[in-house]
Amino acid sequence: MTGNCHVRFLEGWETATSPRLLDYASCERVFRPALVGKPIVVLSNNDGCIIARSNEAKALGIRMGEPFYKAKALIQAQQVQVFSANFTLYGDLSARVMNSLAEFTPELEIYSVDEAFLNLTGFDRANLNAYGRQIKRSVEQWTGIPLSVGIAETKTLAKLANHLAKKSKKANGVLDLTHSKYRKDALQQVKVADVWGVGRQYAEKLNSKGIHSAFDLQQADDAWLMHTFPVPLMRTVQELRGVACLSIEQAPLPKSLVCSRSFAQPEENLDRLKESVAAYTAHAAERLRKAGMACHRLLVFVQTNRFRQSAPQYANSTSIALITASQDTSELIQAAHQALRHIYKEGYAYQKAGVMLLDLVPFNAVQGNLFDPLDRAKRSVLMSAMDQINQDFGMGAIRYAAEGLRPRWRMKQEHRSPRYTTCWSELAQVNT
Repeated sequence: MTGNCHVRFLEGWETATSPRLLDYASCERVFRPALVGKPIVVLSNNDGCIIARSNEAKALGIRMGEPFYKAKALIQAQQVQVFSANFTLYGDLSARVMNSLAEFTPELEIYSVDEAFLNLTGFDRANLNAYGRQIKRSVEQWTGIPLSVGIAETKTLAKLANHLAKKSKKANGVLDLTHSKYRKDALQQVKVADVWGVGRQYAEKLNSKGIHSAFDLQQADDAWLMHTFPVPLMRTVQELRGVACLSIEQAPLPKSLVCSRSFAQPEENLDRLKESVAAYTAHAAERLRKAGMACHRLLVFVQTNRFRQSAPQYANSTSIALITASQDTSELIQAAHQALRHIYKEGYAYQKAGVMLLDLVPFNAVQGNLFDPLDRAKRSVLMSAMDQINQDFGMGAIRYAAEGLRPRWRMKQEHRSPRYTTCWSELAQVNT
């Protein structure tokens, strides 16, 4: 028996318009159990828009992506709990869940911050439904994050099973479709637009031909599909038929890293822009080292607020190629500042800046340079020491002066919850 177990964080950790826009209500509830059952919304950078809603908030008619100021009256009237996005907390809890899931299988693919695939090949004698409930029960106990579990022979079917497990009261968060006699019924319940790998345009074209459900797609004519759509959709169809076309990818190498933020208020001063770019570069470099990678190229971009048409508009980007691939924060900050000076123009109120690390390669495979002026062995030890200090004493415990001491460009986060798991001064306290 071959099985894939697709695990997804519950309580609304749903993908919205983007795979990175998630409902973080369950994270906020971990440390505040009194919030269970109460409506919650999470705001975007600078508390601009609503990017996540609990089911209770959805029931009140609060819309995804709605500007906070427009929904404020309803939120106050209904006593909705409001939180600024606390990505440090959410990322740490996600990592804890993934580490917990790794206890249940030798093969784990982290698909996104709220989803994972577990390979259950070889669990022939196990009751997969019972094993799925054991996974759900254990991870929820260890981390406080609710899960839904879908089990099937292929990744696409596993995601479909998860989709139904989350909605079905009978399934209660776990659904095993492996050789299930209810598979046809399950496929008929899922709209073709909700099938993994079928986008909006594909769904519209399929609907025009009478294909409305996952079951309809499974039964569609192969010749017509291959003539009308690209190969990846045919793979999706085969997966719906129980033929595995997508393997478990363990620790896929990232191709790029991005760190960008909108400012709390428009910024015109070059020195303060340099501080923000330095801070973003330092954060990206830390993530780069954690992934064991180095970058050959660094890109910096800036832009004004495109929604303020009355103000002068400007946006630009440029990249700097590094002779030797690097993960050294100091070297990357120097390159970022060089790029920023090249694209900066006076007279514009910049709303956002960001850094992208490109052309990534494994750090242990970096080709050396005979004329390299840096002692990279010593620099690597220094970077490791900085990372360890920040891990032990909290992010930003030690940082480069180029990042600024009291930056005014920091994001507006008036409703942020404490960073319970990553900052010593914000640890949860128990009152006796």
